[in-house]
Amino acid sequence: MTMSAGWYLRRLSRMGPQEVAGRVGDAVRRRLWRSARPDCPSVTGAGFTAVLPAGTTAAVPPDAAKRLVAEADRLMYGHAEFFGVVRDDLADPDWWYDPKTGRRAPWGYAFDVPYRDEDAVGDIKQIWEPSRHQYLTQLAAAYAITGNERYAERVADHLRSWWAANPPLRGVHWISGIELGIRLLSWVWIRRLLDGWPGTAGLFEGNPVAVRQIWHHQRWLAAFPSRGSSANNHVIAEAAGQLAAACAFDWFPSSARWRADALRSLERHLRGNTFASGLNRELATEYHGLVLELGLAAVAEADAAGVPVPATVRLVLLRMTDALAAVVDSRLRPPRQGDADDGHGLVVDGAGTDRWASLLATGEAVFGRLPWWPAVTGTDVRTPLLAALIRPYAGKGTAPAVKRPASRPARFADAGLTILRGPGEIWCRCDGGPHGFLSIAAHAHADALSVEVRHDGVDVLADPGTYCYHGQPEWRRYFRSTLGHNTLQLDGEDQSLSGGPFLWTRHARSRVLAVDTSGEGVARWCAEHDGYQPSVHRRRVELTAASGELRIVDEVRGPRRAVRLAFHLGPAIAADLADGRAALTWTRDGEDRSAVLDLPGRLSWRAHRGETDPPLGWYSAGFGRKEPSTTLVGTGFTDGAEGFTTVLRFHG
Repeated sequence: MTMSAGWYLRRLSRMGPQEVAGRVGDAVRRRLWRSARPDCPSVTGAGFTAVLPAGTTAAVPPDAAKRLVAEADRLMYGHAEFFGVVRDDLADPDWWYDPKTGRRAPWGYAFDVPYRDEDAVGDIKQIWEPSRHQYLTQLAAAYAITGNERYAERVADHLRSWWAANPPLRGVHWISGIELGIRLLSWVWIRRLLDGWPGTAGLFEGNPVAVRQIWHHQRWLAAFPSRGSSANNHVIAEAAGQLAAACAFDWFPSSARWRADALRSLERHLRGNTFASGLNRELATEYHGLVLELGLAAVAEADAAGVPVPATVRLVLLRMTDALAAVVDSRLRPPRQGDADDGHGLVVDGAGTDRWASLLATGEAVFGRLPWWPAVTGTDVRTPLLAALIRPYAGKGTAPAVKRPASRPARFADAGLTILRGPGEIWCRCDGGPHGFLSIAAHAHADALSVEVRHDGVDVLADPGTYCYHGQPEWRRYFRSTLGHNTLQLDGEDQSLSGGPFLWTRHARSRVLAVDTSGEGVARWCAEHDGYQPSVHRRRVELTAASGELRIVDEVRGPRRAVRLAFHLGPAIAADLADGRAALTWTRDGEDRSAVLDLPGRLSWRAHRGETDPPLGWYSAGFGRKEPSTTLVGTGFTDGAEGFTTVLRFHG
């Protein structure tokens, strides 16, 4: 997917004068760096002191260690999966090869590589992901737990291979700051986890090639921070990686400055990226997880190095952790909202480890759990490692330094998110919040007033997910579209106007009109948005506590217009549609479950499943993966004052 002149004009229109000036400076600097690449300063007496405290790995639960070692053994055989593509070439990887398209990225000056053009480069996510070196942190963690040197030797071989194939400013791995930041964080943890291996010092501080790579990564991040309308999760990754490296690899004349600048950036952007309620401003749940992981890892490095961390950093991470505990369902699954690309900040666990349970376990170890938190099930490797480095939170325990929620929050007013809960572990997310973050709202979907409903953790009315970013524009459009969510569409248009795969040029404005989650009788939520001017779409959702009946009423105020109302069922749900009623069935833990969805009679209803021209009826469980699911679409017109009423009743 190449960017047209029109896209550049639209993108420019979303920038302020300061951002434009900064980007002009970046462009000049890139031209200068083409021919003027300074040598890394000489380093003498470099060492590594940010090791794990003695006995840390002994605290790793046996089942978590077993999963990690099983994953490490698969990696040793060269087997891995990235975004739905199974690979068997990781024993000796080609760092520029995309197995999805069979293409290999071109060589050249980094900023000349057209990384958005899949025809020229391949799927850039497939190329970038292994070079985050998070599979190497898994191998290094396996060495730290088992002492088996074959894991350490494989890590060393791959690092030397990568450093040789990717000299500074050459090729696709020197284009994006988030990649450099996460890679630096991985290298810090690899050095830490391999500390007991005899070859570690010779691989890192005693290796001029490694020292040069670490220096150039930090120089790059200091020169090209994400700016203005792009200062979302990317800038957090850049700051976290820079801070981690400047703390752990404190070898260079610029280390103190880099460390101070990174800490200031982390503090500023953690606050800027997070609502006061603790939810991430991108309103894309997986990026909430990514930012929280990155923030915790960054604080661990600062604490290990004895670098003071502003209290506001820990406070934001505390609020993010409490918010996560508040919004998860009965199976510890958070909302599926906005973009999701399976990005992680630090990976030291094997397959089968629950990401969200792991984050809550770390939050409990670092901040202390509150009485209303859900029980955290499962174990992980990462929690004891991070907890061994992070200084205990001053407010942890019976005398908190800040006021934390006394009961489980249901409404996050600043984020426009409300969770309604009912019997039988009914969980319903109602969306009346802003359309994404910053002027481009890069990771937003056109999903105003959408709902997401689960029963005992099973997606019943599902958010279909993301599937892809680059290379497949019709699929990117579908999964971001209004029709691709459980909400109402007018005249075949999206509520917000897309200007590109990560750009929205017109944002629907939502406002929540009423919320009652007191838990007595009927829980209610009502909101409206202006994305279909001059019409206004208003939606009411009511959940009856005694019966678990969920009622959704849609009203459109304005001229007569064509309407499509969509309800996307989860992939586990079978549906039998007849006469405006859908009988829903599924199985959970070997038990048959069922529900009935009574649909508005004024609309003509049809079930769609796995259609491709155009796409409709799909669910993406993870980036790069999709599967057919059933979508019910009702068509008609907005005339009539009574609105459209949908009722979902669960049985048993």
